[in-house]
Amino acid sequence: MKISMSKFLSLALLVLLPLSVHAEDVLNQGDTAWMLTATALVLFMTLPGLALFYGGLVRTKNVLSVLMQCFAIACMVSILWVLYAYSLAFGAGGAWVGGMSKAMMNGVSEEAMWGSIPETVFSMFQLTFAIITPALIVGAFAERMKFTSMLLFSGLWVTLVYAPVCHWVWAEDGWLFQKGLLDFAGGTVVHTTCGVAALLCAVILGKRSGFPETPMMPHNMTITVTGAAMLWVGWFGFNAGSAVAADGNAGMAMLATHTSAAAGALAWMVAEWIRYGKPSVLGIATGTIAGLATITPASGFVGPGGALVIGILAGLICFTATNYMKRVMKLDDSLDVFPVHGVGGMLGTLLAGIFASSSLGLFSGQGYAEGMTMGSQVGVQVIGILAVAIYTGVLTMALLKIVDVILGLRVNAEDESMGLDTSQHNERGYSL
Repeated sequence: MKISMSKFLSLALLVLLPLSVHAEDVLNQGDTAWMLTATALVLFMTLPGLALFYGGLVRTKNVLSVLMQCFAIACMVSILWVLYAYSLAFGAGGAWVGGMSKAMMNGVSEEAMWGSIPETVFSMFQLTFAIITPALIVGAFAERMKFTSMLLFSGLWVTLVYAPVCHWVWAEDGWLFQKGLLDFAGGTVVHTTCGVAALLCAVILGKRSGFPETPMMPHNMTITVTGAAMLWVGWFGFNAGSAVAADGNAGMAMLATHTSAAAGALAWMVAEWIRYGKPSVLGIATGTIAGLATITPASGFVGPGGALVIGILAGLICFTATNYMKRVMKLDDSLDVFPVHGVGGMLGTLLAGIFASSSLGLFSGQGYAEGMTMGSQVGVQVIGILAVAIYTGVLTMALLKIVDVILGLRVNAEDESMGLDTSQHNERGYSL
C-alpha cells in the first residue's frame, strides 16, 4: 500500500510530538544552561566577591584571615551539603525540617529532575546560597575570632539554623512555604538569618580592642570596591537564578535587582553627602549592597518602579541603621552585617508583601495568591520575619556559648594586637 508524502509526514509528526513534548517537560536545555550560569555567578559572589569586599575593609594585619575564612567556609559547607545538609533543606520530611532521604545525595543522579532542570544543577545552585550565608556572618566578628572556633560555629550554624530555615521557606512542605511567605531569593533564608546571627556575634564576642576610640579604617578601598562590583554582577545569578527558569520572570528579577542596587547606592551617597559633607566610595559601595540585599526577597514579585522605591528606602534606612549602631549604640559589628543585610533583608521581605500588589508593583506586580489581600500578605511576611529572627537568635546564641565552652571564641589580646594573619595562619598579606 502506498502512502503519500503528506500522510507520511503527518503520521511521523503524531509519533514524534508526544516524545518532544515529554522531553520538554522533563528537561529544558535553556533553563538548564541559565541555571548552570547562575550557579557559577552565585559562587562568584563569595569567591572572590565577598572575600575581597570584606578583605579590603579590615586592617592590613587581618586581610588574609578574612580571605581564609570565606574560602574555608566555602569548602566546609560544600562537604556538609553533600553529606546531609541538602537533605535537611530539601529532602522529604515535614513542616520543620527535611529528612535524610537525600543524604550523600542519594537519588540525585543524572536522570533525577527538579522541575525542568536536573536536580544536580538545582542542588548545586542551592549549595552556593548555603555557602554565602555563613560567609556573610564573618563580617561581624572580623579581626577577633579564632579560626577553629569560626569553623565549628559555621558548621553547626549551617546544620541547625540555615538548613531548617531553608526548608521552612523554600521546600514545598515547609510551614512558611505553606503559609504563603513571599521570599523570592533569600530575604529571610539568607539575609535575616545572617544579619541576626551577626548581631549576636558582635554582642557576645565584644568589641575589638580599641573600638571605638581607635580609628579602624579600611586598609584597601580598591579591593573593597572590586569586591562590591563582583557582588553586584553575581547577584544577578542570586536573584534572577531563583526563577529556576530562563523566562520573563528571571528577566524582570534581573531588571528589578539592578534598579534597586543603583537606587540604593545613590540614596546612601546622597544621605552621606548631606550628613557629612562629602560622598565616600565606601558609602556608595555599601549602598549598592544594601539595595541588593533589600530587593532580594521581592525581586521576583515587583517591577522596576517597585524596585526603585525599595532601593531608595534601602539606602536611606540601612544608612541610618549603620550610623545608629556605630555612633549611638557603639556596637562593633565590624563590617556592618546586621544594619545592611539584616535590616535590608527584613525590610525587603516586608515590602515584598506590599509591592507584590498588581496595582503597587509598578508595572510588574505579580498580585497575591487566591484569597490573599495586602493585609493578610503583610501579616504572613511579619510572621515569617519574626519566626526566622527569633529562631536564628536563640540557636545562634546557644551555639556561640557551646563553642566558647569547647574552644573559646576570641583570640587573646596579644594575638589580636599581632593580627590574625600572623597569629592564626603564620602568614602576611603584604610584604612591605
